This record gives sequence, structure tokens and C-alpha cells, in this order.
Amino acid sequence: MLLTSVDWALRGATCALVVLIAATLLRDHGRLLAARLAALFAVGTGTYAITSVAGFSPQLGLWTIPLLALSAGNNVVFWAFSGALFDDSFRLRWWHIALWLVLVIAGTAGCFLSSRTLGLALTLSSFAFAVLAMAQAVTSWRDDLVERRRRLRLFVVVASSLYIGLVATAQLAGLQRTAPEGTSLGGAAGLLIIAGIVAWSLLSVGREQSLFAVTTGLPRPVEEPPAPAVEPGDQELVAKLERLMAVERAHRQDGLTIGALASQLGLPEYRLRRLINQALGYRNFNSFVNRYRIAEVKAALADPSQADVPVLTLALDAGFSSLGPFNRAFKAETGVTPSEYRRVAGIGQPIPESASPLSNSARSNLAAH
Repeated sequence: MLLTSVDWALRGATCALVVLIAATLLRDHGRLLAARLAALFAVGTGTYAITSVAGFSPQLGLWTIPLLALSAGNNVVFWAFSGALFDDSFRLRWWHIALWLVLVIAGTAGCFLSSRTLGLALTLSSFAFAVLAMAQAVTSWRDDLVERRRRLRLFVVVASSLYIGLVATAQLAGLQRTAPEGTSLGGAAGLLIIAGIVAWSLLSVGREQSLFAVTTGLPRPVEEPPAPAVEPGDQELVAKLERLMAVERAHRQDGLTIGALASQLGLPEYRLRRLINQALGYRNFNSFVNRYRIAEVKAALADPSQADVPVLTLALDAGFSSLGPFNRAFKAETGVTPSEYRRVAGIGQPIPESASPLSNSARSNLAAH
């Protein structure tokens, strides 16, 4: 009886915290896809806190069905949320929703049907989505230029992925059958710890430093990014960085990383992150480098002497590793495909063109110091 009471108390506290998290995200960042998905994930976590308690059963009444549905599809929401959080180009597709519906239906049906095969499939799907989210965190977190937000992002995805993985392991090991109360209590404690740390982080920092300080859920505008105030002494470093990128064409280097670029400038990596983010207004290292690469390709596409050079060759020469990422980045930057850009340039129609990827607002800011 004591374990059950403590279990429910922990889960009740978790529900209160995740509702607070969802409300805070919608209030401060409701326009962002990542924030809306995070709020939905928080609500799904609250429903999971209720439906995963020892002794919970659909036989308790019809009110359990919507809770089971939200809980069953929460792994897909988590995967989509981590994608929106880490990938500026992420867009919610119809198949994300279709996959969510499949798991909602399967998870809800699994609560009414005693099917070990279905239960095993759902458990393995938890592993799969945890691995996918972890992969997104590991492959893209270094490109994030906002240090504090970067650490908080990594904690949210890693902690949530580990929790999902541990719960799935416990299910595969049969601990929910052999030690239901202890397993339930351990799960409740883990949920409360994660929710508590996330709630504290969201409420203890300002909006500009929070998990969603950058508009990751909004389409990136074609025009150049805004530049915050430049710190005294940064003008020379910005000029050196601009020369390295625009004149020496460091962006052409295969697999260029922020660490490699920092070494060429003779700066610590954290200093270069801060410089690109705070002095130039970029939120992601790849976005910063791709602006130079795309500027070079745009110039080549508009050059009549290179009219017969394949687009792939131009993209590879500029530093892109393959055609797919280049096409996506080019269209996000210009609003048209490379072939359309070349065709319009060939007949002399005006095309939005910038002399350099360094934003005009950043130039004005530098000139003022």
C-alpha cells in the first residue's frame, strides 16, 4: 500500500510538471513547430505516467481510451519533436501523422488484446524511436551555436531516450510481471526527475536562453539573418573570418567542422561559436557555411561561361558532399531550384543576389563600432 501511494504521488507530481511545461512552451513559443511538438510530448508523457502505473487497465472505464491513445503514440511525437528541435529544415509530413495513428491504434488495441506479438512489436518500436532520436542528437548537436541551449537540448533528448530504452528493456525482461510495484515506482521516479529538471530549466532562464530561444520551427527567411550587437574587439575577428571564408574559400574544404575552422583562425571552438552566433546572427554552423557555398554556386549558375557545367559539379566544387542536401539548402535559400535559377539568370531576369553571406545588418553593426 505504501509503495502504491508513493507511486501515485510521484506520478501526480509528474503530471503537474508536464502540464506546466506544455503551458509555458505554448505561451512563450507557441508559433514554433518544435515547441508545439514538445508540448504534445509533455502531455503524452503525463498520460503515460497514468497509464503505466501498476494495476492500470482499460477495464477501469471508457475514460482510459484517450489516455491510452496519447500514450501509445508518444514515441512518434518524441521522434518528431527531436527532429524539429535539431534540424532547422524539419517539416511535419503526412507520414509522421500516419505513423502516429498506426501506433495509437496498435497501442490501444494491445491493451484490449492479449497478444504477445503485438506487445513485442510495440516494445521494439520504443527502442527504434529512442535510437532515431539519439542519432539526431549525436549527429547535429555540435552544429548548434547557442551553448546553453545546446546543453539543454542534449539533456532532454538523451534523458528521454535513455528512459524509453530502459522501460523497453524492463518490458522485454518481464520485470513488469515479476515485480510490478517496484518497476512502476522506479519508472515514476525517473519520469519525475526528467520532468523536474526540464521544468526548472525552462522557468529559470529567460525566453532568449530557453530550449526554444531560436525559431527552429519557422521557415528560414530568404533574406539574411539579423545580427545582434557586436562585442568590442570582435570586428577584427569577424573581418578575419570573412576573409577566410570569402577570399580563401574555406567553405570548399571537405567535411569542414567548426573545430577545424576554429583551428584555422587560432580560436577556441567556444569563442568561434559565440562569434558566429552573437556577431553574425547565425544559429547553426551548417547554415553559416552553406550561405558561402550557395553564394558561390549562384554566381556560377549566373555565369554564361559555365552554362554547360553540371549542377552537381558546381555543388561539389563549392563544398557540398552530395546533390540532395545541396538542392534542399539551395531552395531554402533562394526559393527556387538550381535549374530554375540558372534558367532565369540566362534570360536576364533580376535575381535576388547578395555580394557576401555576411549579413547587411552585421556589416552596419560592425561599421558602427
